[in-house]
Amino acid sequence: MKTALMFSGQGAHKVGMGKDLYENSSLARDLFDRADALLGWKLSEYSFEGPEDKLTETKVCQPALFLHGYTVFKLMQERGAIDDAAVTMGLSLGEVTALAAAGVYDFETGLKIVAERGRLMQESCESSDGSMAAIIGVDRETVAAFCTEHDVEIANLNCPGQIVISGESTKIAAAVEAGKERGFRRMMSLNVAGAYHSRLMRPAYEPFKHFLADIPLNVPEYAVYSTSTGKTISEPEEIRKALVSALVSPVYWEDCMVAAAADGVDLFYELGVNGILKGQLRRTNKDLASESFETWADIEGA
Repeated sequence: MKTALMFSGQGAHKVGMGKDLYENSSLARDLFDRADALLGWKLSEYSFEGPEDKLTETKVCQPALFLHGYTVFKLMQERGAIDDAAVTMGLSLGEVTALAAAGVYDFETGLKIVAERGRLMQESCESSDGSMAAIIGVDRETVAAFCTEHDVEIANLNCPGQIVISGESTKIAAAVEAGKERGFRRMMSLNVAGAYHSRLMRPAYEPFKHFLADIPLNVPEYAVYSTSTGKTISEPEEIRKALVSALVSPVYWEDCMVAAAADGVDLFYELGVNGILKGQLRRTNKDLASESFETWADIEGA
């Protein structure tokens, strides 16, 4: 059995995430308390109690998902439940968690990286008027041509027939109407703070590149699939470039899942929130085995 560990991306969050882990595990309490101390504000409080609009803010949501995913990883590791793990991968923001799990950097460094990533992306959101929309039931070649036509960009290739586009709000709104008129199976605007994985995130690119420049990175202990390419990534400088390019490039999540399966992964563990990745895996290949681990009860049953 060859196992891959999958980590959640932005949008998977929910108020209460990690609270039962904190209440039941000294290891989890230590990680949450260290995160609060390092950041200088109560990430744990926003994760456990909300309010939801605060937890949804990019600068809060990204560290919260990183902290939750990494905590689940360490709890599973403590129980010996992932000794056969060979792969880590994460959807967008989840890639930062996957790299931490693979030992590319330690917990504190990963938290600093994700906090700065979230802060810079939130600034980019606030300095532009961007939005995103989901297109359901349309192939990627058709969507690519459609994006060119409407001057928007593909942001996420999540699984077969589930693609997200990103761009200026007026252009996304026009694209949504055009898609409905064209008879696309389903086209819907998303409630997001900005145009992630598009040129509207460009203001974050150079500052994040500069921030990462002096951070030491290790060769990963697991195979890591990068959502910037859909392929494995192992050289530290290659990882550094991938972390930066991920801000503005499409998320090739479907490609990551397909490549991992082709490389022999036959069991996928989602260490995250709401079972979103498990659902996307099922739509990609219903024959692949998967389990989701989010709560203390899930981990106890591992």
